Amino acid sequence: MTAPASPAPAGPVTQAPAAALGTAPSGGLSGFGRLLASEWTKIRSVRSTVWTLIAFVVVTIGFTALFAALISANWNTGPNHLSRDATIAADPVNFIMGAGINLGQLTICVLGVLLITTEYSTGVIRASLLAVPRRWPMLTAKIVVFAVVMLVISEIIVFCSFFLGSALIHSHAPVSLSDPGVTRAVVGAGLYLTVLGLFALGIGGLIRHTAGAVTTVIGVVLVLPILSGLLPGSWGQHINAYLPEQAGSLITTHANSKAAQLLTPWEGFGVLCIWAALMLGGAYYLLSRRDA
Repeated sequence: MTAPASPAPAGPVTQAPAAALGTAPSGGLSGFGRLLASEWTKIRSVRSTVWTLIAFVVVTIGFTALFAALISANWNTGPNHLSRDATIAADPVNFIMGAGINLGQLTICVLGVLLITTEYSTGVIRASLLAVPRRWPMLTAKIVVFAVVMLVISEIIVFCSFFLGSALIHSHAPVSLSDPGVTRAVVGAGLYLTVLGLFALGIGGLIRHTAGAVTTVIGVVLVLPILSGLLPGSWGQHINAYLPEQAGSLITTHANSKAAQLLTPWEGFGVLCIWAALMLGGAYYLLSRRDA
């Protein structure tokens, strides 16, 4: 016969602290830190995100170099070259930044949408919400990680584009960071791309469908400025000035080169921030109200 098990010793049983078990209170800082690490892992591991970032780098720097080289090679030649060359000489930063950023911003819009819509299309969002029942911290972590990543990458790409473009057109339109307003315009270009990405992220959170969200963002960024520019009178001019792309891109210019400019560069950037805040606020609201 086996001997009976000895009774457990009397007295209170102490539990190991949560930190020793590798867990932390759900409302603690370390809990949110794990959310940030999780979102960072998602960004690095999803192929569509990586390839979109690569496309952003190639398109922005590549087209900046292409257009700057073509303009430099054809300076004082070609139809209407006088007005073209005068415009570039008056605001070379706008030309350098606009050459690649106008196309590169489209990849940022797609990236912002994909960051959240792919989670709905693949069902990953359900696992995320099971792990984090409180939905707002999860979305907040996604926004913070995306904003930091985009700010760092955008500023690096923008400065590379500026130095490359300015070197190519230096003999015709010299410009440097020490010129008035140039540093603000170059840094502002990175800020503009970052907030535009957050704007796209908010639309993705509202629509939850990749094709629909991408179509909406591209329509707002590319189509609405064209349509609003066709509106007659001053009210059409005001509508155009307060659109996200039109207002936000003012910060990328170092001279008042846009006709009938109604906003200063920082005011325009503030308008873009308001647009982004509205879209993200709507995404927060619908995330808390709708099923995944």
